[in-house]
Amino acid sequence: MKFLQALIPSFALCLCVSTLPVRADGLNELKSALTRLQGQTPLKAQIEAKTWNRQGEGKELEETHGSASVSVEENPRGLHVSYSKEMLAKLDSEEKLKEKDSKAKTPTLAALSEVNSSALRPMLSAAGGLSRILEKANFKSEREDLFAGKPARVLNFEMSIDKLTEKERKYMKKFDGQIDVWIAADGTPLASRTKQIVSGRAFVVISFEMKNEEEWIYTTIGDRLVAVKKESKNSGSGMGEKGESKVIKTLQVQAL
Repeated sequence: MKFLQALIPSFALCLCVSTLPVRADGLNELKSALTRLQGQTPLKAQIEAKTWNRQGEGKELEETHGSASVSVEENPRGLHVSYSKEMLAKLDSEEKLKEKDSKAKTPTLAALSEVNSSALRPMLSAAGGLSRILEKANFKSEREDLFAGKPARVLNFEMSIDKLTEKERKYMKKFDGQIDVWIAADGTPLASRTKQIVSGRAFVVISFEMKNEEEWIYTTIGDRLVAVKKESKNSGSGMGEKGESKVIKTLQVQAL
């Protein structure tokens, strides 16, 4: 699975969406809302990440579950991330265990990477990340739908691999990527869903396939778009290995 883990970041960073001059009212309203919601309204929240990982099959199967949580506060002075005493105690215990046994499972340490400052930015300032994707969006369609039982619209975008380097493209045999964004009447994002399937061949004899799904749910805090939930699912196979992982992150807004 190390082979797949090495490939995924390279492809994930480069998979972009291409531009076509297609316009729709919903698309313009969404872009306007994303510009409006890149504010800096002070925010205080509790964020929890739950992780699940499965590698191998049969006797080689390894499965781990982990969780980590932090308190965050962002204001004009910057972003402050704090850990509870209970959380620090778990981390200390797993670090000591790891020193004694390098193969020991440390699920809290593994989950910690999901709640560091860089991993939290897309949740705390969600408009920026979504805007950067949609600036190069290949808009496909708009339709009426429901979200949480209320009228909404869904904008669909098709992803492509146009921005991959020539070296990266030679590994790719098949790619399919779709983005759906649910918006309110004024264009404010309510949720989004991304699906990607990548398959190919590397080093002549190594075939691989990777799948990724992400689901986001948004809310607004003043002039800031915030993700209150992000669920990521990844799976891959190659070199006779298989693996799956899932991460669920939730954000609960607290009073300042």
